[in-house]
Amino acid sequence: MKKIMMLLANGVEPLEMSVFTDVMGWATILGDEAIELTDVALHTEIETTFGLTIKPSKMLQDIDLADYDAIAIPGGFEPSGFYVDALSEPFIKAIKYFNEQGKTIASVCVSSIALGNAGILTGKKATTYHQVGGKRKQQLEESGAIFIDRPIVQDQHIITSTGPGTAIEVAFSLLEQVTSAENVAEIRRKMRVPTPSDDWYLSPQVT
Repeated sequence: MKKIMMLLANGVEPLEMSVFTDVMGWATILGDEAIELTDVALHTEIETTFGLTIKPSKMLQDIDLADYDAIAIPGGFEPSGFYVDALSEPFIKAIKYFNEQGKTIASVCVSSIALGNAGILTGKKATTYHQVGGKRKQQLEESGAIFIDRPIVQDQHIITSTGPGTAIEVAFSLLEQVTSAENVAEIRRKMRVPTPSDDWYLSPQVT
């Protein structure tokens, strides 16, 4: 059984969080191999971007990172306090650990800014949520990343993406990394989630 840690910051975007729960849940019930997804945070309660309050299963300080095969990091909104947690020392330390071990790191939207702050994107292709003249792209590039204007960018074991609409594809990419492409195809079919066209994967995202 593969184990994935979903690292949640206060102010997390609910949709970006929920897709990992659904995809890994379907994979556990109907896929080739059970996936244990554990939601982890710095607080006993997390208030999401739009006010939903959730109780994470475990606290980051109480777990052994070595127990997990991969990490998933949903993004969130600055006014909701997302970056307070996402750029904190415990978050950065966890990201660095998974990178040092060469384990898959799947980020959605602006959580790639945390990856950049952890220093793991230097010389790597990556993306983030961005608008024309937006500061998130600038932050990503200042961290040493090679900015790519695509919905999802994968460079070796690191996956980045541009927004909530990409989140389910990030989850499927993560599932493929810990299982197989065949397993992903079957879970897509059972969940009734179509595979995006080649044009979608290549489409510019700047607005």
